[in-house]
Amino acid sequence: MGAEFLIPDWPAAPGIRACVTTRRLPGASQPPFDAFNLGARCGDAPDAVRANRARLVELAALPGAPHWLSQVHGAAVHEVTTRAPGPDEPEADAAVTRVPGAVLGVLSADCLPVLFAARDGSVVAAAHAGWRGLAAGVLEATVAAMRAPPGEILAWLGPAAGPARYEIGSEVRAAFVDADAAATACFIPTRAGHFLIDLYALARRRLAAAGIARVHGGSLCTLSDPARFYSYRRDGRTGRMAALVWREGRPPPANGAHDPAASRPADRCVKRR
Repeated sequence: MGAEFLIPDWPAAPGIRACVTTRRLPGASQPPFDAFNLGARCGDAPDAVRANRARLVELAALPGAPHWLSQVHGAAVHEVTTRAPGPDEPEADAAVTRVPGAVLGVLSADCLPVLFAARDGSVVAAAHAGWRGLAAGVLEATVAAMRAPPGEILAWLGPAAGPARYEIGSEVRAAFVDADAAATACFIPTRAGHFLIDLYALARRRLAAAGIARVHGGSLCTLSDPARFYSYRRDGRTGRMAALVWREGRPPPANGAHDPAASRPADRCVKRR
């Protein structure tokens, strides 16, 4: 069976790479985490997670190990300034970098992963945005941390709990509507005190308010596709997928010479065997 990745369909600059893992990748995790779980805090065997993370570098042809985060459903953004990750995972729900070869990764299993890239390829970012993170402003904080004109930033919305399946309570709706009355359009009543929530539409509203007009993706539902995607709301005890983004190339030499690796064209393949 082929080792499958999702490749964002967005017009990122040459030298920008991005992908999302799926549970179809061959990995070491046993049920209910089968097979390619990358989350270290969901109850899977630590050895299996370490093996999957090590194999990810090979399968995705990454320039190095990803910079993982200790995600807490907040709005903190970690700036990555070195290519290789340190021993600790910083507490944050988004990361940004200008360092070529530094791979950013966020984990999800219903929450919305959002990848960002400046149109000139100078900076990339990744954010983990469940409803709490969206309401707390994690996307706006990520855009601000990129320190690029918002009109020059692209965003891609990865697989998340979709608007036809994701039901929440009135307190979640209030977290958005109390601050933005027009966000009412992102909720559909189902039963007393409950609504379907459209995370994609909420993310687009917030990105638009932050000046991001070029938003892609946002059509894949984790709840509806158990063959490809982990879903906490569907399965409870389950694994996590990773959304990854990085800049190609090596750190620039001290004399400022051009790095030819940074301008290679993007690889659009979706399977590695």
